[in-house]
Amino acid sequence: MERLKNHYFVLVRIFLMVTFGAYGFVERPENTQVSAWVLLLVAMYLASMCIFEIIPKKYRFLPLLFAAGSFGGLMALGETGFMLMGFIIVYDFLSLFESLDAKIYLIPIVGFLIQGPIDIVTRLIAVSLTAIVYLQHNYVIRSYRKQMLEDTINEQNLKRDMQQKEYAAKMEQRRSMIMAENQVLEHRASLSQTLHDKLGHNINGSVYQLEAAKVLMEKDPEKSEAMIQAVIDQLRGGMDEIRGILRKERPEKRQLTMLQLYKLCEDCNSKGVQTELTTEGETSNIPDKIWEVILDNAFEAVSNSMKYSKCSRIDIRLVVMAQRVRVSIADDGIGCSEIKDGMGISGMRQRVRESNGTISFESAAGFTVTMLLPLKEE
Repeated sequence: MERLKNHYFVLVRIFLMVTFGAYGFVERPENTQVSAWVLLLVAMYLASMCIFEIIPKKYRFLPLLFAAGSFGGLMALGETGFMLMGFIIVYDFLSLFESLDAKIYLIPIVGFLIQGPIDIVTRLIAVSLTAIVYLQHNYVIRSYRKQMLEDTINEQNLKRDMQQKEYAAKMEQRRSMIMAENQVLEHRASLSQTLHDKLGHNINGSVYQLEAAKVLMEKDPEKSEAMIQAVIDQLRGGMDEIRGILRKERPEKRQLTMLQLYKLCEDCNSKGVQTELTTEGETSNIPDKIWEVILDNAFEAVSNSMKYSKCSRIDIRLVVMAQRVRVSIADDGIGCSEIKDGMGISGMRQRVRESNGTISFESAAGFTVTMLLPLKEE
């Protein structure tokens, strides 16, 4: 059936050629024998016109020349009943030039005025039908197929662009995760170096003083007591310094949360569920308390999707606005007919409520959790 759709015009041409050829035999005078030359020329015409469809386009003028020669031979023999076959040659010749204006296809219709054994009405109908068939194929069907080809190419280009963008998004997500990991490692390295530089000498000095106080404890109790008190004071100062260093060098909650979210996406991707994290706006404006709510609820929502939804994709989206941050976790799974507040959903509601935010759940297409959280305490 598909081959028939693609080659319907070939069948239409063959039908016209056979019909016009048969009509030529019908229009011959009665009791007149058909000579071998007529049969040969008709056969040569039909063969040449059939070859026209199967050879490369740049060589198609050759079978047309043979067909024109056969048609000319028939006319020379006085077989004017075959005159309709000449119009097919004319239209096939015009088909070689795709840039021709469609109006030119109407010019050969004037040929119905040529005198012959076929009545003028029949000639007009036959020639007009041939013109319509070729116009439809060369301008309507051909333009439609050309448009389909262009649409197919555009669709393929669009798919390729989407694949490239998806790949770029994954690479950007991976780079962001690596950057977050590097920042955390740098913070840890800086913290270790700072603790070593700031406290190493302090602790070593305290150890030496305690050993000296131990030696003097019996000989000079007062001096020993003073040394021990100095060590206590020194260690207390060291503890205050440790607290200051930890407050100063501690990684931002945003960096740690983003790193954990990226790792969550990587874990889902490794299990065959395409998961992507996207952000809009200035995420540094989100308070630490809100980051904790986002992280906990994201883990809960993604865990539920992986367990129950039978999804193939999960999208985590953070949009920072002027006063609030909107967080949505959506999957393309089977959803559910009724949302029941189990421990997981109840926990998400409670965390959002304690942050003075709102949360909603949708299950029309897949399952979506949407949180709206304040950027400032209310």
